[in-house]
Amino acid sequence: MPEFRTARRSNGTFAASRSGWCDRGKPESTPTALPGLLKKFRLGDVTTEVQWSDLQRDPKGVAALADQGDVRVRRRDGVPLLLVREDSATSAADGAVGAARTLRNALSHLPGEAAAEVLVEEFPWADLLPEADRLQFVSDFVRAVGASAELGRWTVLAQVLVEWKATAAVYADPALVAELSRSLDDDLGPVPAPTGS
Repeated sequence: MPEFRTARRSNGTFAASRSGWCDRGKPESTPTALPGLLKKFRLGDVTTEVQWSDLQRDPKGVAALADQGDVRVRRRDGVPLLLVREDSATSAADGAVGAARTLRNALSHLPGEAAAEVLVEEFPWADLLPEADRLQFVSDFVRAVGASAELGRWTVLAQVLVEWKATAAVYADPALVAELSRSLDDDLGPVPAPTGS
């Protein structure tokens, strides 16, 4: 059984390196040194971190680690990959769909202002929206939660939040609201036809 040396990282997690590796993660001169796999311990879950080269050298070893928990694969030329067992991913997706349906049902059965108050607690910037926009935000949020959960694409909800937060930022600047709200009385001339690029 390999031994691990632990050290506390600046982000509060713990990293453990297998014996046979020095503190900086570089192999000692022994030819039997195992790849520099790091284990990070956080509340409730364990994520093992490996380098892309570790996955290439020892795919079965990395697969064995994935049986114990999620494995983050670090790459020099891109965003890290996450290796997750299919049954874990399916359970997480099913749980997300169930939670999203429950949230959607709860919010849709509340009166509009009560639902808005619930969302303002989580997203304080929504309080800057006028009442009609706040109610529209609730409606868009409920629909986006449902769509995101059903599709497994949380970017749908993320986009709704980004757009409404940007709208709230406009309302936070009275001069900008006045400028964007004023009527355009001047004739600015004909609008040119769009050009293809």
